[in-house]
Amino acid sequence: MKIAKFFQYIYLFFAALFLYDAVTNWNVDSNRTYISLAFTALAIFMFFFRRKFNNKYKDNNNAK
Repeated sequence: MKIAKFFQYIYLFFAALFLYDAVTNWNVDSNRTYISLAFTALAIFMFFFRRKFNNKYKDNNNAK
């Protein structure tokens, strides 16, 4: 289960990459900027979703 905890932080890394891409392409290509911002939001959502799922799984195992 330790590997799953590591992978949830990969989502934050990709969110930072997509945010950087959106900022650098802000005045160049607006369509690419909006797609990068959407992927940033998705990556942040996935981080919190995975974190909640991992905590729920951990609490379930500790209750047994």
